[in-house]
Amino acid sequence: MKRLLIAAALGFASLAANAADLGISAQDTYAKIQNNEKNVLFIDVRDPVEIMFVGFSDAVHANVPFMMVDRTQWNAEKGVFRLYRNPDFINHVKLQLARRGLSADAEIITMCRSGSERGEPSAAFLRENGFPNARFVVNGFQGGALKEGPQAGFRLQNGWQNSGLPWSAKMNADKIHRVDRP
Repeated sequence: MKRLLIAAALGFASLAANAADLGISAQDTYAKIQNNEKNVLFIDVRDPVEIMFVGFSDAVHANVPFMMVDRTQWNAEKGVFRLYRNPDFINHVKLQLARRGLSADAEIITMCRSGSERGEPSAAFLRENGFPNARFVVNGFQGGALKEGPQAGFRLQNGWQNSGLPWSAKMNADKIHRVDRP
């Protein structure tokens, strides 16, 4: 019994160690892109419609949505359209890796709006599907919402936008996920 408990504790410790290196800051991600690190793929995993209204960073290599909006399915309880996992997510990531001559061992960095809703889950999903070095941008593109004050609820702390890193309200047609091309 004692050996089983020790083995379980070691197993949980290794999972915790693995999870610790899952996140990367926006600044460290940008430094990798600026330094032209060759074994890195940086993807924005937001739905293109969200990017259209929130903004985009051209530092991203490509937009590969992890979750997509189904505008034919309304969730009345939450007051939102249903989100579903992009069934082609893995194949589109493989395509982006191939376009850059990278293997599944490349460092794949994902970024969503806040880091927690799609960024971290997409990196974990990639790791579960044979991409051992997948990571996510902690606090994502927009960062966290202020909890107090006159601007409470606005995403004005941390994240890519609030770190002084380059971004624009305009989308890059060559990088954005489009259904009219692969």
